[in-house]
Amino acid sequence: MANKNLNAAKTAKKDEFYTQMTDIERELQHYWQHFDGKTVLCNCDDPYESNFFKYFALRFNQLKLKKLICTCYNGSPVQGNELMIDFGDFEDEPKKVAYKVEITEVKDLNGDGAVDLSDVQYLMKNDKNVLSTLKTGDFRDPECIGLLKQADIVVTNPPFSLFREYIGQLMEYDKKFLIIGHQNAITYKEVFPLIKDNKVWLGYGFKGGAAHFFSPYEDIATAGDHKKDMIRVSGVNWFTNLEIPKRNEELDLVCRYSPEEYPKYDNYDAIDVSSTMDIPCDYPGIMGVPITFLDKHNPEQFELIGAETNDFAESLGIQPIGKEWMERYRKAGGTGHYTANMRTLVLTYKGKPKKAYFRILIRNRHPKTI
Repeated sequence: MANKNLNAAKTAKKDEFYTQMTDIERELQHYWQHFDGKTVLCNCDDPYESNFFKYFALRFNQLKLKKLICTCYNGSPVQGNELMIDFGDFEDEPKKVAYKVEITEVKDLNGDGAVDLSDVQYLMKNDKNVLSTLKTGDFRDPECIGLLKQADIVVTNPPFSLFREYIGQLMEYDKKFLIIGHQNAITYKEVFPLIKDNKVWLGYGFKGGAAHFFSPYEDIATAGDHKKDMIRVSGVNWFTNLEIPKRNEELDLVCRYSPEEYPKYDNYDAIDVSSTMDIPCDYPGIMGVPITFLDKHNPEQFELIGAETNDFAESLGIQPIGKEWMERYRKAGGTGHYTANMRTLVLTYKGKPKKAYFRILIRNRHPKTI
């Protein structure tokens, strides 16, 4: 139900989901060393609503930030509705107003002996230079691009429907970033080459491989097993180009290759591996592995060859399925929207033709020989 809701949200361009503080804290704990003296931009984050803003504002001094910039666009459906912070005179926030917050220091302004959210509230209420309005707040607007140019690191949860454009802009302006996106983005022709060329990788991820977002879309984004203002979305990842220890951890391989357990594709010279943990330690050739492999990818251990998508299949040498395979597949009761001229990985396993799930193609750089 959750993925159905997510797809419906994307179709309707209703994909503004707000991240929980616990998820932000769990991921960001691995990146603190990157923020010393840096300007952080959260450019899809209403300062009244966003937990990203709260996170960096509360830890401004701990992280030794130079500046925190937070912006939102003027069509946000959650402004004033979900995670409202009491900012005094700003409590009745006008809807559909694009805000910008720029913070260069957070002090104990109310004199209570501690630096906390109440000091941020006091700062926004009393310093007119901190909170201001923008024309649109859209990350593509020249006004917001000017803020992007100031930033060292961008951290946010951008709209899933605009992920291609969003990450493209970050690459264009050579920015460091940590952003949330669905794992399907890995297959985009604009994104996979960045992963293949070691320019983007996956972060530590969400607990259980799923995220629970605050959602304002009651008609299409509810989850029956959670409270009504949240949606559970599986297959969500953190995408980043910040160095993390995880990238240097080698996958412990315990399986060995055998033709019976690892069939070759009928239309491509590679073997099929159904689970990341089943990757054989001694196979020197190309292997097709699940997309979830990228969560464990170490570029020193594995070479990324390509991805099974229409954009890359022909250049990789993946051949069309062919009429013979299609006839056997249909005769065996196979269903699905496949045609003989499609270039997608297929195989025959234990005498039965089957279509593998989407595969990433890899090669072990150091296969064992004993």
